[in-house]
Amino acid sequence: MTTDASTVVAHLGEDFLAQVFGRTYRHFPGEPGRFGGLLDWDGLNGLLTHHRLEPPRLRLAVDGEALPQHAYSVPVTTRRNTVWHRLKPAELHRHLAAGATLVLDAIDELHPGVGHLARGLERHLRTGIQVNAYASWTPQEGFGVHWDDHDVLVLQLDGAKRWRIYGATRQAPLHRDTDVPEAPPGEPLVDMVLNAGDMLYLPRGWWHAVAASEGVHSLHLTCGMQTTTGADLLQWLSEDLRREAAVRSDLPRFGTAQERADFMRSLGGLVMKELDDGMLLDRFLAMRDATERARLVPSLPFIEGVPPDPALAVRLVTVRARLHTDTEGNAVLTAGREEWTFAPQAAPLLALLVDGGRHRLDALAQAAGLRLGQVAQLVSELVDGEVAAVGRAG
Repeated sequence: MTTDASTVVAHLGEDFLAQVFGRTYRHFPGEPGRFGGLLDWDGLNGLLTHHRLEPPRLRLAVDGEALPQHAYSVPVTTRRNTVWHRLKPAELHRHLAAGATLVLDAIDELHPGVGHLARGLERHLRTGIQVNAYASWTPQEGFGVHWDDHDVLVLQLDGAKRWRIYGATRQAPLHRDTDVPEAPPGEPLVDMVLNAGDMLYLPRGWWHAVAASEGVHSLHLTCGMQTTTGADLLQWLSEDLRREAAVRSDLPRFGTAQERADFMRSLGGLVMKELDDGMLLDRFLAMRDATERARLVPSLPFIEGVPPDPALAVRLVTVRARLHTDTEGNAVLTAGREEWTFAPQAAPLLALLVDGGRHRLDALAQAAGLRLGQVAQLVSELVDGEVAAVGRAG
């Protein structure tokens, strides 16, 4: 059985977004082979072998503290006097056996299968996803009782791990906040074991402690979800309102009481007018989608444009691109912090790309009724804009 993003999304259930997301935890029991083909121990060993991974991306954690890098690696100086740190497998094994947890951040950028999972979750949840891998062997906790400043979806790949969940002591805490959440009560709300094939969703701010205390090793992925908060909306609105003279004006520090009151009334009126706009939230979310940073995917060997080869395939490397029609009927694509305006005839092929997946150039040409060379030129613009990638159709 091979896991893809649609499998994980399907297991979340139809009520997840409406009743669970951002509200409460949920345990999704599964079968041991549910995540087959996603990431196994051989895959993890391969990443550690073939990549030069430095802290904090790769680290060993014990009780919330990272072990010093020299405890499990040795510096290697190349003949050009650059230094990198080579893992010492025996020392790595020794520290893991003594209770350390191995953490590999942003594994979605290193492993194609995990990257595909991240893109699928981004499409479903309309937010950025970073996937970290955690491997543990003992009941020693890697991070103690703690909370995260983002929601997480945990996929237990192998073995088992005990989760003690305490709930939140501050509603929707932030990384940059005015107060620190109080410590949780002594007893957890939930004490559960995740076995291979299980999933767990936990909202941000929920205190928890995790340990491989079931007598077997544990390998799991944590999919962290980027937050989009009221603070983000207000920050964007303050930038957007710079178009107004009152917002750009100096504060009336030396004005009369009436002048100060008039200024504040004018400023408040502008803000309230925007907040009363029923389309404000849609505008903000569209901006977030349009400015999502695309994932890194080069298009070698096509460094001087995409040739009109019908066997080439293209896909967008951002999953939250937006497509709309302007007042003149042109197709407007916003993606990766850029905007392109194309003739109306391009709309069908752009719609296919925005919907996801890889598409052959000849299929795109047929969908839009365009010549292959025209499609290749359009795709070249998107590749140059770093929002699309091409390769041989497989």
